[in-house]
Amino acid sequence: MTIQPATPPRIDLRSDTLTQPTPAMREAMANAVVGDDVFGEDPTVNELEAMAAAIMGKEAALFVTSGTQGNLVSLLSHCNRGDEVILGDQSHIYFYEQGGSAAVGGIHPRPVFTLPNGAIPLEVIEAAIRPDNVHFPITRLVCLENTHNRAGGTFLTPEYTDAVAELAHERGVKLHIDGARIFNAAVAQDVDVKELVRGADSVTFCLSKGLSAPVGSLVCGSQDFIRRARRARKVLGGGMRQAGILAAAGIVALNEMVERLADDHANARRLAQGIAHLPGVEVDLDSVQTNILIFELDHPRFTPSQFEAALRERGVGILAIGGKRMRAVTHYGIEAEDIEEAIGIFAELLDDGTKGR
Repeated sequence: MTIQPATPPRIDLRSDTLTQPTPAMREAMANAVVGDDVFGEDPTVNELEAMAAAIMGKEAALFVTSGTQGNLVSLLSHCNRGDEVILGDQSHIYFYEQGGSAAVGGIHPRPVFTLPNGAIPLEVIEAAIRPDNVHFPITRLVCLENTHNRAGGTFLTPEYTDAVAELAHERGVKLHIDGARIFNAAVAQDVDVKELVRGADSVTFCLSKGLSAPVGSLVCGSQDFIRRARRARKVLGGGMRQAGILAAAGIVALNEMVERLADDHANARRLAQGIAHLPGVEVDLDSVQTNILIFELDHPRFTPSQFEAALRERGVGILAIGGKRMRAVTHYGIEAEDIEEAIGIFAELLDDGTKGR
């Protein structure tokens, strides 16, 4: 029997990883000047790395295949085997990256309480930093996530991040920021992205989510850190050759796709407001800060998984993510009229005949 490939939904809100490269990206990729990046000779990769470092206010950067690889490379570069990393119990690194730091690097995760907005209370971080005692692993690193995926795309402020950095550094601990969607956080707060990472020792960010490039992420930090990160990338099989074909799209993404993230944020809020009154839907409108909408569904006719399937049959893609929670993500290629159509389909499926009573 031949297995037919799945057809993506027409209005696909499952993730912002589903973006298609822009025409300018396709042209840049077709015309990219390339070389062997493992030898440091791909001029387009070198240009992208220099651009990323400057944008983040760091000394150097490294092009990697994904945000997951970027985070793992960062942890391997900060920590030795047996060292400990403090991170949120709802963080992407802890929840969705297959325990790579422990499996590959022998790094011990210390998951701690995460607030609904994605922040970790300062007192929780301070209490989790180990004293100098032979019974304990050595705390080397604190990780933050901005924006926070499982918190619904909520952002961390420059002031909060500065406070975490100050606390960590006072205790001799480094700070890494998983900034997969850090530009969403910057646009939502109308701040320079440098302000969100100025105290961090390293940061990763993705090109392949809201910025719409087909592949890749950047790791940014000091020259010494990036030198270690380049070795870590190599041992993970991440040393690419003529990678400038991919990096070319990343350059376009950084030049052309940042400010338009505000459109995605507006569409996410439009969707949230449009479904908030529907039967069985519970939405915290204040938590819809960027391009991710997480809501709860408690409906007599649908479980979240059943509702996901029903929407899919009508051409709308969202995800059931556990319990009553469902997630929709806006991105390049989703327009306001798509959101209005999706709201109408939500209403047709969920309406229990009580509207207007």
